[in-house]
Amino acid sequence: MAKLAFLGMGVMGYPMAGHLQSAGHDVTVYNRTAEKARKWAGQHGGGSASTPREAAAGAAFVMSCVGNDDDLRSVCLGEDGAFAGMEKGAIFVDHTTVSAAVTRELAEAARKAGLGYVDAPISGGQAGAENGQLSVMCGGDQDDFDRAAPVIGAYAKICRRLGDVGAGQITKMCNQIAIAGLVQGLSESLAFAQKAGLDTAQVVEVISQGAAGSWQMANRHETMAAGEFDHGFAVDWMRKDLAICLAAGDEIGALLPVTALVDQFYKEVQTMGGGRWDTSSLIARLVK
Repeated sequence: MAKLAFLGMGVMGYPMAGHLQSAGHDVTVYNRTAEKARKWAGQHGGGSASTPREAAAGAAFVMSCVGNDDDLRSVCLGEDGAFAGMEKGAIFVDHTTVSAAVTRELAEAARKAGLGYVDAPISGGQAGAENGQLSVMCGGDQDDFDRAAPVIGAYAKICRRLGDVGAGQITKMCNQIAIAGLVQGLSESLAFAQKAGLDTAQVVEVISQGAAGSWQMANRHETMAAGEFDHGFAVDWMRKDLAICLAAGDEIGALLPVTALVDQFYKEVQTMGGGRWDTSSLIARLVK
């Protein structure tokens, strides 16, 4: 069991930190809105801190799950940043989906401070975080990963190292590229069935047993058909992720035509007032 810090008490970080505390670790949390950190501490029995540096002091591992590149920099760097409070040999594990560029920047800053750094973006949504069933894709030094993996296991169904620092973020981009096209295809399929006068539940019962089946179809077809979009990862965050994917695609010369198109469809959902709807809301622009 270890002394840990967790930075970011959003819909993912809050339950993830809870799993760490339940596993027997001594967890101190930080959140930009301090009241949320205090609420977590009251609920789970851990501690809360007023700055990332304070939370990280004496921690063997510091986990983060914040919003974007700038948010991650703000909790890592500076006088009140986590790196300033961490002791040499401690490991920073970042679960935020950010650019590979900022990951490499912060990993280098960590290295200069005598710290380990593992980029470990996650997939599985709010339900995965709450149930401790996340997929964790990691990049970093093998020894750092080997030390961090058992801790990450408190909320992971799979945790794999894909390569050096940045490999986790690149793998998360692969995940988002794949899911973007899949959700659009499912949205078109369900909208098509509705317009043709078919019972979508019956259609899904049949087609889900073949090659068209997916997690998204099994878990979201009913709420998509009903126009209910409050089940996790928001459109605003998906567009942030897809922007990272498209920028990386330009950088490495990878063609992402479907990803670019679906990104614009999500932009349309935002103009409909759906920025905080979950990503299955792509169907809303087809049935309006």
